[in-house]
Amino acid sequence: MTRRTEYDERQAAGRLRVPITAFRWAVHAGIVPRAEEPGWTWPRAAVEAMDPDAITAGLPGDPLSGRQAADRIAEALGTPNAPGEPPAVTAFVVRRFIAAGMLTELSANPDGSLVHPSQVAEVCARPDLAELVAADSPLGPDQAAARLGVRRTDWDHMVRLGWIAPAEWREIRFGTSRAGAVDVPLYRSADVGALPDAHPEVDWPTLRTVGKGRRSPLVALK
Repeated sequence: MTRRTEYDERQAAGRLRVPITAFRWAVHAGIVPRAEEPGWTWPRAAVEAMDPDAITAGLPGDPLSGRQAADRIAEALGTPNAPGEPPAVTAFVVRRFIAAGMLTELSANPDGSLVHPSQVAEVCARPDLAELVAADSPLGPDQAAARLGVRRTDWDHMVRLGWIAPAEWREIRFGTSRAGAVDVPLYRSADVGALPDAHPEVDWPTLRTVGKGRRSPLVALK
């Protein structure tokens, strides 16, 4: 059998018999060296030199799911997520914090995040937490249009013009069947709120008063 000479992160974690989440945290924390280009792999000798005990010690317990992290953030704000009610903080916010580098993604599953509890605690202790959550809260198309005080058709033109793009798309189900599922774009509140200042060429007071069924002033823009 040919001996493996290079390892990707999953292969390295398997070779060391440590959880992939702990291995990813070890890379982020500098417990093990980062992978080398090209291919972002480690040579066999580098993997054999890694300390499995040090790797597992970096993440001694289970990582938090995106929902669990959102619950802790909501508690830190004094607005706990209550069962059966719309959450004050959602996993969307957690994913935006990951994208901003405030949290490290430890999951290999694109449909679910895993993050280190200590990082979540650091985020929860930030004095600007409320502002960060408000900026990264999700808005659907109808909510975004309402936030700007314009019609949905005007909002659709803004998207067409490339003024704003979704932070992500999420599947929304109607009923229990996937046949009734649709993908809905979600936008950051901060990105929506920044549109008027980003586009002073638009007469926003006039745009906000265009009546139902009237032609949008944005139609002529390209």
